[in-house]
Amino acid sequence: MTRLLRYALLGLLLIIGIGAFSVYGLTWRPQARETLPVSCAANAAPLMPGQALKVMTWNVQFLAGKRYVFWHDLAQGNDESPTPEDMAFSLDEVARVIRDEQPDVVLLQELDNGAKASDYQDQLKLLQERLADLYPCGTSAFDWKADFIPNPRIFGSVGRQLATLSRYRIDHAERVQLPVADGNFISRQFQPKNALLVSYLVLDGGGQLAVLNTHLERATQPDDTAQKQIGAVSKSLDKLESAGTPWLIGGDFNLLPLGQYRRLPNEQRSPYSADSELHLLWDKYPMIPTNNEASGIDRAHWLTHYPNDPGLNGPDRTVDYLFYSPRLKRVQAQVRQDDTLRISDHLPVIARFLLPAMP
Repeated sequence: MTRLLRYALLGLLLIIGIGAFSVYGLTWRPQARETLPVSCAANAAPLMPGQALKVMTWNVQFLAGKRYVFWHDLAQGNDESPTPEDMAFSLDEVARVIRDEQPDVVLLQELDNGAKASDYQDQLKLLQERLADLYPCGTSAFDWKADFIPNPRIFGSVGRQLATLSRYRIDHAERVQLPVADGNFISRQFQPKNALLVSYLVLDGGGQLAVLNTHLERATQPDDTAQKQIGAVSKSLDKLESAGTPWLIGGDFNLLPLGQYRRLPNEQRSPYSADSELHLLWDKYPMIPTNNEASGIDRAHWLTHYPNDPGLNGPDRTVDYLFYSPRLKRVQAQVRQDDTLRISDHLPVIARFLLPAMP
């Protein structure tokens, strides 16, 4: 081997090594299961067996509002980031709706923290400042995080969180990693890393309620990621159920209920499967909205997603849900639509349950 060729190979190896080191340093590799910090006031009350519990789940779309069609939306617009004014408006509106509903537990998805596109805001902190008197307890988990994404439409940091706020005492919380989409080693480092945020609320007299919060992958083309993620969620719920722990889960599942696939235009169907992967959950556990509600005569009342698409003038599908243990009893449920259509591309799902009484 000539000296010139040797030097060229050494230089190439050096460049590859520097590149790999840079990717490693700029990205985030969470563990399969991590204990999370919980912020909880000392006087936070425990749940009482048999009590009513009101829960809201809402993807707040990094407080961007509805005046944009982003490059990552299905409609493939040109917008890259919202203005500070729009984010301030959406922050006030999210706080207004939560204050008006006063749920006992709030499950939020797509709150930004340190992301270039949202002006590096800590959106959970901003929201908690407005709701501190209602929610003495809270915890959060990242499901996308990197100091730098080389995509020209981002070209900077990302930070996206799940957050759970509670009127009642959270004893502990954990982050459980879900399967991620396939890709080469480099691209996988920059992808979202969908997860479960699991909060354990204390029950007076012993025991706990497990509250899970999630945001699953939004596929751009059919693959097996949704199947793997729903399979992992199902195993987590089965484990809680078999242990006798009452539970509920809410979030943006990015999957359709029975019957809605064929109601979408052909160009809107591509991210979804005709046989929704959600059947792995609804076959075993009660769902809000139910398939009858989401695809029946009053289905318009149960639509939860209003895509950023200039061809649409309102919500057209259901992708946000609450599932719950049969140990809980559903009392009331709704999707709040009337005054939330301009706040986010998702609408809040709200339900009241009765917790199981002491045996």
